[in-house]
Amino acid sequence: MISRLLKNHEAVKATLAKQKHKLTMLTAAEWDRLKRLETLLTPCRYVTELLGGETYVSCSVVLPALRHLTRTMDVSDDDPAYVVRFKAAIKKNLSQRQDTLNHEWLRVATALDPRFKDLRCLPREERGGVWTSVEALLRKESDRATPEPTEEPARKKSLLLFNSDSESEDEEGPNRALGRYRAEPTISETDCPLQWWSTHEGAHPQLSALARKYLGSPATSVPCERLFSLAGNIVQKKRAALSSENVNRLVCLSNWLKEK
Repeated sequence: MISRLLKNHEAVKATLAKQKHKLTMLTAAEWDRLKRLETLLTPCRYVTELLGGETYVSCSVVLPALRHLTRTMDVSDDDPAYVVRFKAAIKKNLSQRQDTLNHEWLRVATALDPRFKDLRCLPREERGGVWTSVEALLRKESDRATPEPTEEPARKKSLLLFNSDSESEDEEGPNRALGRYRAEPTISETDCPLQWWSTHEGAHPQLSALARKYLGSPATSVPCERLFSLAGNIVQKKRAALSSENVNRLVCLSNWLKEK
């Protein structure tokens, strides 16, 4: 709304000048304030559109997006008093909202996202704890996937150990698996992390299942709410006899036509 008002303010002033009204027009200083507020609100609009986008957005984007928004609201020496108050109100609101987040889940999801695995969105002192949590989760998943040991004849077992190329009973532990993953280069922010894991599943078999579990969580409920709204437009009183199969087909067709 502010952007449209600033874009058309000359037309608004010209139109109001030709009419009789008792409206109080903005002063030049107030117009300058609006321009400054438009600049401040641009990151908010970017984050809102990012987290509630049409395409799938993983929860691993939440912490980097909030960090970006918080840094843009840092007060500088050149900020006037009204900008300082505005930034303080935004940061206070962000702090209150972050208290309700599941930070442990979001940190692990961010670490398993090849776009943000450098964890620059977190303080340095917290990054080591995140990797420790990922290692513990990976060890737990490995224990679940380990089959029950079966008894073998002593001679056969000794021959198998003799011909083995590994000196350890575990081919690859969580530390080594994490080290290989962390050595991978980060990818572009426009790339899909789930597609990356699908391509590199063979290179990181232990981490891929964990990554799918955490990256499969959406950032917000906006896509679900949008889908419910679309289904509500299709299933109406005059179309209450539609079967569930036909509703699914119509929703899919609507989505495919929108993508084209």
